[in-house]
Amino acid sequence: MDLAESLSMAVKTLTANKLRSTLTMLGIIIGNASVISMIGIGQGAQKLASEQFESLGPNVLFVVPGTREARRTTFDLPQTLVVADAKAIAEQVPSIEAVAPQISNQYLISYRGNNASSSTIGTTPEFLIVRSFEVGQGRFITNDDIDRNQSVAALGAELAEKLFGDEDPLGKQVRVRNASFQVVGVMKSKGSFLGQNQDDAIYLPISTMANRLVGRTSPFGTQVTFISVSAKDENSVTAAKFQIENLLRLRHKITDEDDFGVDTQKDILTIVGTVTGALTLMLSAIAAISLLVGGIGIMNIMLVSVSERTQEIGLRKAIGATQKDILVQFIIEAVILSAAGGAFGTALGVSGIVLVGAFSPLKAAVSPAAIVMAVSISGGIGLGFGVLPARQAAKLDPIVALRSI
Repeated sequence: MDLAESLSMAVKTLTANKLRSTLTMLGIIIGNASVISMIGIGQGAQKLASEQFESLGPNVLFVVPGTREARRTTFDLPQTLVVADAKAIAEQVPSIEAVAPQISNQYLISYRGNNASSSTIGTTPEFLIVRSFEVGQGRFITNDDIDRNQSVAALGAELAEKLFGDEDPLGKQVRVRNASFQVVGVMKSKGSFLGQNQDDAIYLPISTMANRLVGRTSPFGTQVTFISVSAKDENSVTAAKFQIENLLRLRHKITDEDDFGVDTQKDILTIVGTVTGALTLMLSAIAAISLLVGGIGIMNIMLVSVSERTQEIGLRKAIGATQKDILVQFIIEAVILSAAGGAFGTALGVSGIVLVGAFSPLKAAVSPAAIVMAVSISGGIGLGFGVLPARQAAKLDPIVALRSI
């Protein structure tokens, strides 16, 4: 019997039991769809993070407080950086363009009857340069506001809409906790950064936020959440990192482990890529279990099929079919089931990725490598798990099989 005839018979056998064949493929379908979706979503998360960091520009550095161990094990970091550190970096590091210290917290912002719990950021005018923000209406914080502890604020675009709707916010008074601030500007829309909505934020003079909202808790000056630094150009990033580290070690009198960290855009992208890659691999491995379950399902159904088709196998052997013919027949049936399940699963997985990309900020994309891998694995599973039933069918004694007629 040639391969084409075996293939034709396999298709006829499987289509004769449509419901059973469909249920047998279900594990393969779910497994393929899950693997392809997880890889696509994971790659989308990596791409989204990369685009958000690249929007800052390639020459941005972040100086963060706390030892390396503290940054790795806790979210409540010790505030080891102060405004004076930022001023020293601006004055003494020749390879940087601008420095923007930042105090961040979450407070209730209110205007008349409208309230919003939003990110409250105390910063300096250099924030616009370092973080590539633009003012859409009015103005931003000035050095004069900082020197005089002025109670002024610039609102993110989304926060301004929440509080004021169609009303012009400029000149109006908003309350942050129990303090009143005059709105002097509204920022242009910036979007989210690592899950934080930058448009749902209020920007205050760093001195005013320290004095009226946060309070002074360090004998060394005004503590900051972190310091953003912009190097002169991409080629100056490495030199800027080295110079900042040496300067802060001298200022903090460090002889052992640093109580701060300096991360470049590349450093952070590497960390984000490692984390998202590990999560993608873990989720894909979990999803791949469905493929294994699907393979076991195929083997079980094929074993049942062998027992049901004992008479057919006996008749075929009696009229000249060899063990090889029977073996090939059952292996083809198993491969068809797994390949068809892989095709349907691929279509389902691709559809899921398209939906995620359409209804979420993730830049989910179809990975050809993931499709090839999933379909190849599902086909291999069908071949592997189909061998045992096929061998059992091929070894049936035709005399014994015919006695059951």
